[in-house]
This record gives sequence, C-alpha cells and structure tokens, in this order.
Amino acid sequence: MSRAYIAGIGLQGPGLAGWTDSLGVLRGERPRDALATAIPMPALLAPNERRRAGLVTRLALAVAEEALHHAALPLDSVRSVFGSANGDGQVVLKLLETLAEPDRPLSPTQFHNSVHNAVAGYWSIAAGSAQPVTCLGGYDATFGIALLKAVSEAIAERMPVLLCLYDAPLPPPLPDLPARDVIFAAAFILLPERPDACLGALDVTYAAEAATFADAAPRDPSLAALAMNNPAAMSLRLLESLAMEQTDRFALPMLDGRVTVEVSPCR
Repeated sequence: MSRAYIAGIGLQGPGLAGWTDSLGVLRGERPRDALATAIPMPALLAPNERRRAGLVTRLALAVAEEALHHAALPLDSVRSVFGSANGDGQVVLKLLETLAEPDRPLSPTQFHNSVHNAVAGYWSIAAGSAQPVTCLGGYDATFGIALLKAVSEAIAERMPVLLCLYDAPLPPPLPDLPARDVIFAAAFILLPERPDACLGALDVTYAAEAATFADAAPRDPSLAALAMNNPAAMSLRLLESLAMEQTDRFALPMLDGRVTVEVSPCR
C-alpha cells in the first residue's frame, strides 16, 4: 500500500466550474446545472502558444494551474503525470481529412498538437518547468494507471506530483464506443508528506483482480452519468469523497488488474 496526500485540486466539467465553486454539487447540497463546459483561456500561455493551443490543451492547463494555485506551490516545482484516453481528437480528425485529400500539405501546427504529449509540452513551456513529465493513455483504465503512477512517483522521489486528467469527445466520424459526449478535466497535487493544508489522504493498492466502472461510480446519479461519458470523469468518485470529507474505498480498472483506492480526511 502506498500513501500520498492531496494538497490542491482543479476541476472543469459541465456545471463544475472549478473546485471551490463545485463543492455544493459534489456534496449533494445543490443540483448540477447541465451546462456546457466553459473552458478559460490559460493566462500562463504566451500569445503565440495561446493561438496554437487546442481545446484539450486549454482544458488541461486550466485545471493544472488551479490545482497548483490551490496548493500554493510554484508552477515549476512539481513533477507531472498527464492522463488522457483520447488525446486531441479534433486535431487527429483534421490531419486525417488532410491526408484524404490529394496534394494538400499537412499543417505543422496541427501535427505537433496531435502527439499524446503535446499538452505536457504546453504545460512545461507555460510553467517554465524542467521537471520530469509522464503522459499516459489507457482508455477507461486511464485514471487507474495515471493515479498509480503519480502516487508511486510522489513517494519514490519524495517530491510533489501534479496528476492531470483530461478528455473531450472524439468528433464524428472517428469511432468512440460507447459514445462520449462530455468535456471534463481534473487535477490533483499529490505530496509524500502530510501538508498543513491537507484535503485528503490516499492509500493506493494494486491487485491482479479485474474491476469495472460500477466499482468506482459516483454516488450522485448526475455525476455518475458524467463519469460514464468521459474516462477522466471517473475521478468524480474521489472528488465526491474529498468534498464530503468522508472515508471511502473503491476500485479503478487497470489494463491488467485493479487499483484499490482508500480516501480519508486529513484529521
């Protein structure tokens, strides 16, 4: 079992505009408004990068910046793990459409935005960071593998780690089964030692047994519907438990097993 502590959170999703503003929804004190996700433009990016950045880049950087500010840590002080099931589907579609037409050159900007670590590159530039970065993708297992990696790294390296999860729908006609129609991102700052301003403790264990979405479904049916429609939103069960400051235990699917997560308040 590996233990890490959460010192900051960032959140963007339909009716979930930031961690602090979403606490009432996550605690079940008010209903979630079924609004489209309004993604703020990252103030960190220089004008040139801002023009080139796509939707998923803006989404990921928004929650990463919020989590770092929440934890009161310098942007360039943390290692990071980025997890996305789909990457930037809009860019991939544009590249495929270009390739399908004769004698039409590929856009260099679109090409460099298509790689799975593009978001991490934008983050390193925006934050002025030379810290190590890991980029992972495992479809519905993305949260499980990214969380296990981030917690393990925080403990092994004795350093804070930014865990950033993000996904947006793949545009038609790209295949995406089952249908995903939700834009969502969440970020967590994980520390190896308990900070003064602690949001929760995580005990993480890997096992070879399988797990399914139902093992990690949020309690609130409205939030459960989001989690079923975006791999990154599987983090909502953890966000619910942290918001309500209650102990919880659930399992996340891995590619070859499960990650069991026990979250408890910092008391």
